[in-house]
Amino acid sequence: MPENSKKMTTLRHGAPPRVVVLAYDGLCTFEFGVAVEIFGLPRPEMGDAWYRFAVAGIEDGELRATGGVRILTDGHLSLLDAADLIVVPGWRGLDEPVPDALCEALRQASARGCQLLSICSGVFVLAASGLLNGRKATTHWRYIEALKTRFPAINVVDDVLYQDEGDILTSAGSAAGIDLCLHIVRRDYGMEAANCVARRLVIPPHRDGSQTQQLSRPVAQLRESQRLGQLFDFLHQHLAKTHTVDSLAHRVGMSQRTFLRRFRDATGTTPARWLLNERLPRAKDYLENSRLSIDSIAEQTGFGQAATLRHHFRQHFALSPARYRKQFAATPR
Repeated sequence: MPENSKKMTTLRHGAPPRVVVLAYDGLCTFEFGVAVEIFGLPRPEMGDAWYRFAVAGIEDGELRATGGVRILTDGHLSLLDAADLIVVPGWRGLDEPVPDALCEALRQASARGCQLLSICSGVFVLAASGLLNGRKATTHWRYIEALKTRFPAINVVDDVLYQDEGDILTSAGSAAGIDLCLHIVRRDYGMEAANCVARRLVIPPHRDGSQTQQLSRPVAQLRESQRLGQLFDFLHQHLAKTHTVDSLAHRVGMSQRTFLRRFRDATGTTPARWLLNERLPRAKDYLENSRLSIDSIAEQTGFGQAATLRHHFRQHFALSPARYRKQFAATPR
C-alpha cells in the first residue's frame, strides 16, 4: 500500500528492538501465538541482533487463555516502559471494557515513540486508548461495523489485510496478523530476513496489506493451487525477467482467462500488481544492503530501467530510490 516517508520508520539501527506482547485473562491463543512465533522464537540463524521479547500481563496472577491454557507472564505493565513495539493480540470481547491503566500505559508508550500493533479484535484496545482517533485502522471484517459505530473518530478501512500508519499498525483477522508481523520484520531487518521467517512458517513471504480480506470465489482446486504454488516459487527466483499474462498462463497450463481468475482467487490481486508488490521490497532490500547502482537494481528487480523504478518508488513511498538509500541504508555510503 502507499506509504510516505514519514511512516517509513525502522527499528533495526541500534540495539535489537524490544517487543512486548500483552497477555490478559481470556487471552486469544492464536493471535498471541503469532506474536510469539514471529518475535519471540529464538532464531540463531539471524545472529545476536534479533528481537528481544517479553510478555506483559495486564492483570495479576495466572491468566487463563482460550482452550484451557494457563499463562505466566514475564511481568506487568511496567514492561511497556522499555518496549519498542507493543503487540495487542486480540481482545477477550467487544463488550469487555479495557482497563484504564492499560489505556494510559499505551498512551505513554506512544508518546515516547513506541510502535503499537494490534491483531484482529486487538484494535478495540487501541481504540479505547484514543490513539486511533483521526487515524486509519482496520480489523476483522466481522468487527468492521462495530468499530465504526463505537469509535466514529477512527477512519476505519474496509477489507484490507492490514493498515500501516507508521507508529500504529492494525491487522484484520488472525492470519492477517502474520502478514503484518512479517511486514514489521521486513521493515526492521530486510526482505531476506522476512523470507527466512516465512519459510520457517511454510507460508508465502509477502501479501500486500491492501489485498482484500474476503474472496468472492472459492480458492482454486488442489491441482491448480499446486501449479500456482510452483509458479510463485518460479517468480520469486526470476523477478528480473519480463513476465506476461500469456507466458505465465502457458507455464501453468491454463487459458489466460482461467489463469487470471485463479490467480486472483489465490492472491486477491492481479499478476502485475503481485509482481510489483514483490519487486518493490526486493529493490528496497538492495538499496539498504548493497552498493549496486540504481540502474543495476532496476535491472535485477525486473523494473528494467531506473526511470521505471523511480516512478514506482515515488508513487508508493513518496521517496526517490536515492533518497530512500540515503535515509535507510544499513551502512553509510
